[in-house]
Amino acid sequence: MSTPLGLPGNLREDLQKLWDFVREVSGDDAYERYLKRHSKVHPDLEPMTRQEFFKAEQDRKWDGVTRCC
Repeated sequence: MSTPLGLPGNLREDLQKLWDFVREVSGDDAYERYLKRHSKVHPDLEPMTRQEFFKAEQDRKWDGVTRCC
């Protein structure tokens, strides 16, 4: 049986799993993971917006970077 994309069901599922893996490894799903964790750990607090999260991550990654050259 074909899916709307014309791919066999298993192939479409396998491609989705591969895409999900690539997003996880590259960090592309970081905001979604943040929202999931935030809802469990801090259900009473409003989560950051996507823009606030991105800025906070950039600040965390690059704050205090030291280079020798």
